[in-house]
Amino acid sequence: MLPFARPRLDDPAPARASSLTLVASGPASSLSVVIVAYDSAADLRRTIPALLGELREGDELVVVDNASTDGSARVAAELAPDASVVRLPRNAGFAAGANAGARAASGDLLVLLNPDAAPRPGFGEAIRAPLRDGRAWAGWMGLVTADGGRVVNTLGGALHYTGVAWAGAAGEPVPQELAPTEVPFLSGACLAVPRSTWFRVGGLCERYFLYHEDVDLSLRLRLGGGRIGIEPGAVVDHDYEFSSGPEKYRFLERNRWATILRDYPGPLLALIAPALLATEVAMFAISVAGGWWRQKLDASLDVLRYLGPTLRERRAIQSAGAIGAGEFASFLTSSLDSPYLGGAAGARPLRWALRGYWRAVRVLLRAPDHSALPSAGGAPAPEP
Repeated sequence: MLPFARPRLDDPAPARASSLTLVASGPASSLSVVIVAYDSAADLRRTIPALLGELREGDELVVVDNASTDGSARVAAELAPDASVVRLPRNAGFAAGANAGARAASGDLLVLLNPDAAPRPGFGEAIRAPLRDGRAWAGWMGLVTADGGRVVNTLGGALHYTGVAWAGAAGEPVPQELAPTEVPFLSGACLAVPRSTWFRVGGLCERYFLYHEDVDLSLRLRLGGGRIGIEPGAVVDHDYEFSSGPEKYRFLERNRWATILRDYPGPLLALIAPALLATEVAMFAISVAGGWWRQKLDASLDVLRYLGPTLRERRAIQSAGAIGAGEFASFLTSSLDSPYLGGAAGARPLRWALRGYWRAVRVLLRAPDHSALPSAGGAPAPEP
């Protein structure tokens, strides 16, 4: 049985656009870096020393330990004696851990940092830049690299209109020049949100437990009228390798549906309903071929089990929306290049059908196309 956090029925809805404006700015803005650890002792020994050199007076580090068995809390306290170490009695998941860290924090800017995402020199000043420069972003991410900084882990998430999400530009060379720009969704590996905004939108949805919670937060920020982007000067190197174990698919599938049901505006949801049904049939076929059909079935049962709370949350989220369905849809893509689906998504008839359907939906919603992510050359990459 997979751990599954009970739904928070009081999960606050996103505030309207006027309340997503940044309230703290200037060089004095302080950081609260929150690291959620679960059996992460080895990663913390790499990440915390690199991070401490980037913090200045008035900043703080909060490490939330999800009942690790490898001494993660002790290692964090040894490496950073001034850090706040929050020990949870059980593994409550990434979302609950991040929320606990946010409650313990006091800085102007919350920065979620994975325990295996080590900051590069200059990170501390660069991650403050959107706040310091008054860009009026509701949230942003750093440039996440991999393989010792040689390749991109993500330049911002790519989000298909059926809710499938993946790390954009993963494996491409790190761009030599990259300007700050808006992205479809923020990576939870290095995610920054003004603390006041975090609490206005309710933080992360704890029912997700793991995966897709950064997509959900990003969409709620955008739905509330906020802009989200990447600050490429804030670089972290992520010790990451995509894995696709069967249990992971359960989290991915149930949370994909939770995000669609919570965050997608009604007109968009109505127009893509046939595509969602067709995708569901295809997902079951893919799960059978991949040997994770039991996890897919469990995910579907999870969605049905928590449908009532999800729809109540939807009403609150949508009532606080400040943008139309067309603007919301403009950051979604019809390209399906996720490693989550393997080669099944590469079939030419499927790609043509998905693109053609999405073109029709965009026309009906009068949605521009803002889905392109930055490319390795530094310019926006056209949708293939």
